Amino acid sequence: MQRILNNPVNYVDEMLDGLYAAAPNQVTYVNNDKRCLVSKYKKKGKVGIATGGGSGHLPLFLGYVGKGLLDGCCVGGVFQSPSPDQMLEVTKEINQGAGVLYIYGNYGGDIMNFDMAKDMADMEDIEVRQVVAGEDVLSSPKGAENKRRGVAGIFYVYKVAGAAAEDMLSLDEVERLAKKTCDNVRTIGMALSPCIIPEKGAANFSLPEGKMEIGMGIHGEPGIKLEDLKTADEIVDQMMDPLLKDLPYESGDEVSVLINGLGATPREELYIVFRRVAQILEEKGIKVFNTYVGEYATSMDMAGMSISLLKLDDELKKYISMPFETPFMTQNQL
Repeated sequence: MQRILNNPVNYVDEMLDGLYAAAPNQVTYVNNDKRCLVSKYKKKGKVGIATGGGSGHLPLFLGYVGKGLLDGCCVGGVFQSPSPDQMLEVTKEINQGAGVLYIYGNYGGDIMNFDMAKDMADMEDIEVRQVVAGEDVLSSPKGAENKRRGVAGIFYVYKVAGAAAEDMLSLDEVERLAKKTCDNVRTIGMALSPCIIPEKGAANFSLPEGKMEIGMGIHGEPGIKLEDLKTADEIVDQMMDPLLKDLPYESGDEVSVLINGLGATPREELYIVFRRVAQILEEKGIKVFNTYVGEYATSMDMAGMSISLLKLDDELKKYISMPFETPFMTQNQL
């Protein structure tokens, strides 16, 4: 393993030191715990939105804390869930009197700890709702969608819910729009290489040279098929077929497209992917409203990518179009 680091044990906390130093006007932490990250932007009476999860996925999760998106994030170790106590501290800090919405991925440890944090928040008289994102099509079949992993498509849930909260909608409405987004987003991913967890110092799985795995998760969870590496167009064709059929996405639909790199894939390759995605959508009569290309949910240094589609209507387009600003990215009004 060749990495730019000091002691691997301090990997997450030193990363956070750097982030707080780089964005002192945007984020800080509470309860003297660097892993309880909150936005410095406050708006009285606004619904607070919190997320949390393991490190190793930047900009997921903490990279979405900022104006127009999330208000706080509980930061776990690499691929490890943060604690319920940390989640409670973030919840108390971001509560502006209108309640708090938790949005997080469909992983056992996160579900258990956020459930506990919600119970503790109830005892603090803070109303908390929860939306669990799980849109990874190949991780569980239709009819068992509740078992699907949450991956890069959670960005859309953050985007819509964050904009709705910024628009001063009620907790009921912010929760409704977050769930509506979950219902209309789907993702499929693929990997070309394993990733290395700093404290472990070795690859967390093996993937032979010249092979690719379709459906692999962002922690190295097994995909559905290990096969020979294909051309970019062939890979996209293979991924888009089940992706389009799952919702389904049909002629006349309008979508937002997210092409996500997993950490070691050049952006040039992601645009080659989008080139073919755009061709397929045009052939199918599906209109592209806007596109995000880059790293939105990574897996340390894993090579690979995912494709997410969000089916839009006028309501979702309104909130997708609204601006946001975080230390990691900015969007102007579309």
